[in-house]
Amino acid sequence: MIQGDVPIVRKRIVLHFPGFEPLNAQAHQARYARAAAQSARVWNLPFQVGPLVDGAPIPFFDVSAAHAGADDAAGTKSRIFVFDHQALVALLTDKPFHRRLLAGYASAARVVWQGGLVGYFRHAWRFGLFFVFPFLLVALACLACLGLALTPLVAGLPGWNLVWSLPVSVAVFRYGLMPRTERFHTLHLFADWELAVAMAAVDRADINLWLERAIASARAVLMEARDAGCDEVLVTSHSMGSTVAAHVIGALLEREPALMQEHRLTFVTLGGAILQCALLRSADRLRVRVGLLAQTAGIDWLDVQCLTDSIHFYKAPVVACSGHPRARQAQIVTIRLKHILSAERYARIKHDFLRVHRQYVLGPDRRSSFDFTLMTAGPLPAFDFATFSQATLPPIPEAADPAS
Repeated sequence: MIQGDVPIVRKRIVLHFPGFEPLNAQAHQARYARAAAQSARVWNLPFQVGPLVDGAPIPFFDVSAAHAGADDAAGTKSRIFVFDHQALVALLTDKPFHRRLLAGYASAARVVWQGGLVGYFRHAWRFGLFFVFPFLLVALACLACLGLALTPLVAGLPGWNLVWSLPVSVAVFRYGLMPRTERFHTLHLFADWELAVAMAAVDRADINLWLERAIASARAVLMEARDAGCDEVLVTSHSMGSTVAAHVIGALLEREPALMQEHRLTFVTLGGAILQCALLRSADRLRVRVGLLAQTAGIDWLDVQCLTDSIHFYKAPVVACSGHPRARQAQIVTIRLKHILSAERYARIKHDFLRVHRQYVLGPDRRSSFDFTLMTAGPLPAFDFATFSQATLPPIPEAADPAS
């Protein structure tokens, strides 16, 4: 619908694929509610976030946004379905310490063997460092403890002293050094790379089963969107969730292209890490699905990137890098955290790379060209954020910018 020259979304369905975090759908709803409260204060645009409905086909919650205008009493209604992969996080992290270490290094070896490391440094050198960092950190801790274990021999003491030095060094590694590395979430990142390798090769039965359930759930949601007569169908994904979303929507394009032709769909990747998987040689199916997303009429792809965020492929054209240089490319939108956050908050988080990476789905301190709540629950079509400015919004009351 149109207000003047501004298109207004009255009814929206959102399929949201979060990143690799130990959060269930309820936690994601609570995070969204906090972000929406911040957005409401910044934009003076009331958002009402409903409770999570944990039902079939996938958990969801409703968001309503009121906006100005005598004929706009109904506002915008959005239903947000949360395709969280807490089950996968638990699968990969709920195992003994030594197995997590071995699985992580096995995944790192597969990434290197399949050309991922070279691809990362070629397309986004900071992401290459992000890959190396946790494995190098733990390897240095191992070397330090190995040196501790061999200290008696270096000191010229009899070999039987290894009987005590070996267990002491193992205890120092496990209970002294590793807890210190966890401030950087090293073991969680080990699991993230285990999932990345599995999503590239699509060769693990347990993960493939979860993926098939997500595909079936997404199909049911899209059928609901068709029956409900929505103005907009929006797929948003953050970090590793972008690979999951590409698999899910790409699989539906493969299997039921007619289903997708019934919708005009906006596909938004936020700090997307599709190339984390797609640059591996084993990721043939993923690369095909990325191509389908790019080439299918009726799908608009918006790739939101941020210079401050090192955990994605800044300025890399994801479609071309996935082997489709002649296909329609995703529209890259760059954002600046210093324009979104207050100076104090930006200074506090800018050196915490994981916190910076989460900001795409968190609330703002000031009005800027990007706001996740405004995109997913506000009155404008999501693809309008390719060229968004405050002037494109329907009339809203002025409010003091808390960061000005």
